[in-house]
Amino acid sequence: MVFSSISFLLYFLPTFLFFYFLSSKKNKNWVILAFSIFFYSWGAPKFVFLLLASTFIDFYLVRFMHQTQEQRRKKILLGLSITLNLGLLAFFKYSNFFIENVNDLLSVMGSTEIQWTKIALPIGISFYTFQTLTYSVDVYRKVHKPLDYVSDYMLYIMMFPQLIAGPIVRFNSIADQIEDREETYNDRLLGFYRFCIGLGKKVLIANVLGEAVASVIGSSPEAVLAIDWNLINTPIAWWCILAYTFQIYFDFSGYSDMAIGIGRMLGFTFPENFDNPYTSRSITEFWRRWHITLGAFMREYLYIPLGGSKVDSKSRVYFNLWFVFLMSGLWHGASWNFVLWGAFHGIFLIIERVFLLSVFKKMGKVGNVVSLFYCFFVVMMGWVLFFIEDLRAIGRFYRKLFGFDFSVIESPYSTEFFVILFIGMAFAFCTLIKPIQKIHDVVFFGEYNTWQTFVMYFVAIGLFVLSVSSIASSSFNPFIYYRF
Repeated sequence: MVFSSISFLLYFLPTFLFFYFLSSKKNKNWVILAFSIFFYSWGAPKFVFLLLASTFIDFYLVRFMHQTQEQRRKKILLGLSITLNLGLLAFFKYSNFFIENVNDLLSVMGSTEIQWTKIALPIGISFYTFQTLTYSVDVYRKVHKPLDYVSDYMLYIMMFPQLIAGPIVRFNSIADQIEDREETYNDRLLGFYRFCIGLGKKVLIANVLGEAVASVIGSSPEAVLAIDWNLINTPIAWWCILAYTFQIYFDFSGYSDMAIGIGRMLGFTFPENFDNPYTSRSITEFWRRWHITLGAFMREYLYIPLGGSKVDSKSRVYFNLWFVFLMSGLWHGASWNFVLWGAFHGIFLIIERVFLLSVFKKMGKVGNVVSLFYCFFVVMMGWVLFFIEDLRAIGRFYRKLFGFDFSVIESPYSTEFFVILFIGMAFAFCTLIKPIQKIHDVVFFGEYNTWQTFVMYFVAIGLFVLSVSSIASSSFNPFIYYRF
């Protein structure tokens, strides 16, 4: 069940809010937990018991770790907790990838391949694994005491607004809210507004662009293998990658907005996950604005433990950066294209540190413009690696982009596509204009006065009605990050 589905919008969410707002304060967490278990069971009934069992075991491992005074035993219990969570992630997400590559190697060597039944991937496993890691590590570091009740820990891990696709909520940032939080009517209203904005971004922009992308390159790894490349020329390829660039942004940021909005309606403050990333002027800045919670996790729990920038040589700093982004790519998916995507971004981060950022700085105002186009172009080229899994198809798509093939081919793109693409581009870049940036900040982060509340109410209702109508009239409603 995804947020942008009729079953969620018209049945699950209203029913949940009805019971939640009628419940007493001491029972509210139980209502969230019960509905969260149902929410996860809807999409992955075979895995919900595994998630509950692993969460139960992890809670007591961390509790014993916190209670023991012996440092050696603390480290052992921390190691067990990390091994449990990373072990589940490695088994379910990377076993197939590992076996497939071993079999490819055995095939080349002429040996017998390993017989293997493919393992299904539990939805959202990457996101809730990272949250379990922040819990055990934060408690070990004494950043925050552990939760008192296993039900509260299950709530932290399984809370349905951010269970499937984040944002990645670090334990220390939400622990106090789980145990005791303030709920106001203003927060409920602002949360509803934020949810409707995210829903509109996902349904009215991302879905339209995604359908156009699917008509050219397919919507699955299997479909890519069946592409008729003779039906793609250079202009079609460029419109396709441009559409995907904005599809993935509005798809994922829209989903994050919906999660943040629901959380706020319940009294939770989830961290922001996007900050107009396409206005960045470097890949370094892009990763401070794109999937912010993943970047923060990687920095705090991988980059800094590796030594970060406080190491003996610049070459080690560059290696740390590159390795972190290599792991970030692998986190996104068990496929070589994601590894290449992570390495691709890591290389440009190193290039920027070595000389490129200083070059842009010396260019002054011209450098600001050049760096904006440079960053957007690099990110867009990286998305080719991200959304096409087959390495040969990646090569063919790049050749279409830069092959200057202007043969006459009927365009698969409609007038609606170009209108929505223009609107998406306008929204993605409009904050470069300072007055619009101020309006953006008021809409997303400000406290509304009476007039603004009145306007936003009708905007939110309008977006909700249009989105539901669009979902009801179309069968195309995927979510890109749902599989991670």
